[in-house]
Amino acid sequence: MRLSDEEFFRIVHYVRSRYGIDLSHKRTLITGRLENYLLREGYQSYREYISLVEQNPNGEEAHNLINVLTTNHTYFMREWLHFEYLQKEVLPWIKAKEEKKARDVRIWSAASSTGEEPYTIEMVLNDFFSLDNRWDTQVLATDISTRVLQKAKSGIYLGEQIQPLPETWKRRYFKAINEEEYQVVPSLRKQIVFRQFNLMDEIPFKGQFHVVFLRNVMIYFEEETKRQLLKRIYNHMADGGYLFIGTTESIDKTATDFRYIRPSVYRKIL
Repeated sequence: MRLSDEEFFRIVHYVRSRYGIDLSHKRTLITGRLENYLLREGYQSYREYISLVEQNPNGEEAHNLINVLTTNHTYFMREWLHFEYLQKEVLPWIKAKEEKKARDVRIWSAASSTGEEPYTIEMVLNDFFSLDNRWDTQVLATDISTRVLQKAKSGIYLGEQIQPLPETWKRRYFKAINEEEYQVVPSLRKQIVFRQFNLMDEIPFKGQFHVVFLRNVMIYFEEETKRQLLKRIYNHMADGGYLFIGTTESIDKTATDFRYIRPSVYRKIL
């Protein structure tokens, strides 16, 4: 199945305009991921498929398109220094700030993929607030892909996937379901609220976040898309709130109100 220039540009335009993801230099990725899917589903051409997607952007095939094209590479303990900083610096600040208020910790994992990031955040929260159950430590976890969200909700991982975790966490937060797979215990799973969300949309979530993890996703966005996204997030964060981005990412300091704290850590101005 040959991908013509016209079909390629239609797919690139659709994905960029709807999701902010720039695939203009990813022709090989598009053909590598879409061709087998289209053949398996009985499509005769890329044109037939993208026409169907364009006609029904909220339909099943439009969801399948983003599920097939997006990369969801993540793992437990990825960029561990962020979680260490969360534990040592950010959570004490939140505790002091909210101690005499609602005792509500508001953290958003904005590109949660298959769940390793939000579950790790929740384990850090559980350790920090283990002696005080008055705190609401639910984490909001969103992703554009419904496929990875289903995986995340199940909380099922291979033994090799949870291997990097501390032994205490593995014993406390995971239960073996067979010789190869482990599942996050129900008490931890219920603390994560998973939602499908397109980062190009207006943020609908109530309240202001103390912390937003936006790691390893802006690399796919153009500068103007990044600027608009950061502005929306900034406006939905509590004063002094922290933003974590990927350690290989950076933010143009002239294009955002976030204040640089350290590499890949930014803060809303107090």
